[in-house]
Amino acid sequence: MAHDMPGQSHWHEPSGNKRAGLGKFGRPMTPYDKFMESEGIPVFRDLGVKNVRNLPMTDWKRRGGKGSYIQLFGTEGKWGCYVVEVPGSGALNPEKHLYEEIYLVVEGRGSTEVWLEGDAKRHVFEWQPGSLFSIPVNAMHRIVNATSSPAILIGGTTAPNLMNLIDNVDAIFNCPYEFRDRFSGADDFYKPNDNIEPDPVRGLAMRRSNFMPDIVDCELPLDNRRSPGYRRIEPFMTGNTFYLWVGQHENGRYSKAHAHTSAAVLICVKGGGYTYTWPEKLGPTPWKDGHADQVRRLDYEPGGMVSAAPGGARWNHQHFSVTKEPFRLSAWFGPHSPGREPGPPGEQHTDYTAMEIPEGGSAIPYWMEDPHIRTEYEQTLKNNGVENRMHPDWYIPGAKVTNVAE
Repeated sequence: MAHDMPGQSHWHEPSGNKRAGLGKFGRPMTPYDKFMESEGIPVFRDLGVKNVRNLPMTDWKRRGGKGSYIQLFGTEGKWGCYVVEVPGSGALNPEKHLYEEIYLVVEGRGSTEVWLEGDAKRHVFEWQPGSLFSIPVNAMHRIVNATSSPAILIGGTTAPNLMNLIDNVDAIFNCPYEFRDRFSGADDFYKPNDNIEPDPVRGLAMRRSNFMPDIVDCELPLDNRRSPGYRRIEPFMTGNTFYLWVGQHENGRYSKAHAHTSAAVLICVKGGGYTYTWPEKLGPTPWKDGHADQVRRLDYEPGGMVSAAPGGARWNHQHFSVTKEPFRLSAWFGPHSPGREPGPPGEQHTDYTAMEIPEGGSAIPYWMEDPHIRTEYEQTLKNNGVENRMHPDWYIPGAKVTNVAE
């Protein structure tokens, strides 16, 4: 039988000591990539964006507004993101889907209706800039704009995880199963809950609430892990695996660099600053060691976002507050949280992103970091007229950083 007939392809065994395969190849499109392309709206791919308001958004037939997909480097296949514009005095189309979804309101005021098909009752709650809420899996929902100006929301989903596994769009959007364990129908389902409890895995501050009216100015409990005076809360919403937190660095201070694998995206909700990120293999002093060209930087403001580990593997990343008000961020990971990597149940695991390198963690203490970082930060604050609140003692070798009162 003849090989390589027209319209057919036949595999040839390698000859001699040659290896099989092409050696180099282009990454194929995943089912989720194909889905995004089929939607007819832009797909933004980069390290980050200073402000999502600046992204080109075009008519989104399925949603009934305008939008753009956002797939920052390092998040491919891990979770999905988009920005959507709700028309003034209008609404998005009702929909349901098997994937998890959270929303952060960037601009505008309105309400969201949530219900299960066949139920007469609809849960309705109102939102404003800075509101954060979650849609239960496979629940019908509709987003309504209460003003004559467009509203802008950032959406985060586990759509890539489901689509790449199932590879059937109809099954994703037309599954009849009702997840009543995720959506109880209780009257207080979207009532904000301010109670704080420990995260059952790492013991960090957590709030079980399906709706947070204002993550811009809400109170945050003291954490102290990333920088002196750092505050942080983990919202746990609608039984999701989608992991996120809200954290705040004080003005005139910056975080210690720390490393973990790709997934995390930082979204600025208050203040302003910049993020540096570089491969962990370059070490803690990339400028000093001649690797400055491999360090990535993004400056961003409320509505801006950046990928903390854009290149796969483990990357160091460090966040700098440069305004007169605190630098508040929300970090979204999808179902990929550092410190919760797979392993045998009960196996001892360390919170390595919070522990410093001398302790066996990945955080770079201030006294071990590249001198360029401190010099540049001091000059940036001076240029911005912001007080430098980094204590000189924190840079003394072996120093243990505490929240020094000034």
